[in-house]
Amino acid sequence: MRRTASGMVHSWDLSTGVDGPGTRFVTFLAGCPLRCLYCHNPDTMRMRSGRRTSADHVVTEARKYTKFIAAAGGGATLSGGEPLLQPVFAGELLHRFKHELGLHTALDTSGFLGARATDALLADTDLVLLDIKSWNRSLYRRVTGQELAPTLLFARRLADRGIDVWVRFVLVPGLTDDPANIEGIASFAATLGNVSRVDVLPFHNLGAAKWQALGSEFPLCDTPSPTAEQLAAARGIFTAHGLRAV
Repeated sequence: MRRTASGMVHSWDLSTGVDGPGTRFVTFLAGCPLRCLYCHNPDTMRMRSGRRTSADHVVTEARKYTKFIAAAGGGATLSGGEPLLQPVFAGELLHRFKHELGLHTALDTSGFLGARATDALLADTDLVLLDIKSWNRSLYRRVTGQELAPTLLFARRLADRGIDVWVRFVLVPGLTDDPANIEGIASFAATLGNVSRVDVLPFHNLGAAKWQALGSEFPLCDTPSPTAEQLAAARGIFTAHGLRAV
């Protein structure tokens, strides 16, 4: 008898337009190796913030919405936290979403733990939402507490496999908005050949209350959101490299 995998799940929800194409069943796994200064889900950082949940239970929940999701051209997304912190559990969920429920699958990841993604897991992944926080290495470490190199290696691996990628970049005024920093990401993404979209996401401080609830001060509480002009300029750098930026 097959034994279903289980893992630490923070929550799940339905979303439209922000976690991949269409309306999606999004499962947020608990735990993350990064400590991003602008994290808007700090409550998912630690594994203990989740509940031990079986893949059977998650798939049963997702099954309730499959007709609606299919009609809306959506699918299922694994997010977090960082899903690849729990690669066996993530792999089973992606496999069952795709083959049992017939859903388009997406993996939202920083790529830092990309080496943990097996070939089988990637074979069950239709789209990767790849968060590239910075091109400048020292700034990447400052923003996340980790190194950039594993993300770039993972991006090359995805390109070699021809897996569709949406690059995600958070524009933070005074932190990640240096044109040279954006240019580095754009130049790299343009060489991959599998990046169908770039999401330039405006920084916001909507997660500040979550930081306070955890007894911590939001590190960027005094940082403003980017203006429409700043967002347009950042997107222009990506489009200049032939990439579709939204």
